Amino acid sequence: MTATILTARPAVEQIKKELIERCQRLKKQGITPSMSVILVGDNPASLSYIRNKKKLCEEVGAHFQLHQWPANISVSEFLMKTEALNTDQNIHGIIIQLPVSEHLRNLDIPHLISAHKDIDGFHGANTQKLYMGSTDMSLLTPCTPKGVITLLKHYKLSLEGKHVVVVGRSLIVGKPLSMLLSNFNATVTLAHSRSENLKSLTQQADIVISAIGQANFFDATFFDKNKRTIVIDVGMNTLNGKLVGDVNQADVMPVVAALSPVPGGVGPMTVLSLIQNLITATENQMKGKK
Repeated sequence: MTATILTARPAVEQIKKELIERCQRLKKQGITPSMSVILVGDNPASLSYIRNKKKLCEEVGAHFQLHQWPANISVSEFLMKTEALNTDQNIHGIIIQLPVSEHLRNLDIPHLISAHKDIDGFHGANTQKLYMGSTDMSLLTPCTPKGVITLLKHYKLSLEGKHVVVVGRSLIVGKPLSMLLSNFNATVTLAHSRSENLKSLTQQADIVISAIGQANFFDATFFDKNKRTIVIDVGMNTLNGKLVGDVNQADVMPVVAALSPVPGGVGPMTVLSLIQNLITATENQMKGKK
């Protein structure tokens, strides 16, 4: 028996239809959702990610703007330009594409964007709702965690009472995802690269979510074939010029129940979540004006 491949495409196509309808309703009220992406420098990987965001944004009928600033932009100018976007009422969602230049990394990037325009979901006012136990997926939830939950829900994979091992403790994925899973009544173990006996943890898990950024790190030995684990691969790594995940797909396929592929799994779900957040942010801002 081989694993079911949890591709994003069916979920994206289904939810995209809903987003088109919501966007059309906003346009009938005279508002076109508008997203601005801030890019510092010209990182090729960042430009590739941005193209995916622009494509889906425009497919649902929203407006997209790229603000590409030089890598050596001064801190003061960076802050001034960012604040100008915050105060522009015609812009409903803003993201700062990471990574930024070294001299900007000491800035409190998550809080430079106003909470109501924070479609990445990183602002403390938005993440706080996770810590308060929210399962409301219409909030401005961090995009990758939101995408993982949406993917599992699409394939009707329950979290209730399941033991989920999240490997990776970043502020972007691992930590908010562990809280969100807990809110959906999963029993969560948050592991990382320094966790002892990592194999014993993953072998006991019902669901393993990998976000450590190490190409093909997880092979068949990390899973109990009798457990029939569900594996969600968040990793995006380059190996021999190809995009690969943290999980060695060919090796684990015979021993797990289901696996999200890289590419074609969590990546598109993350972009989808961003556009969901954009439409939600626009709707919220319209309500605030009434």
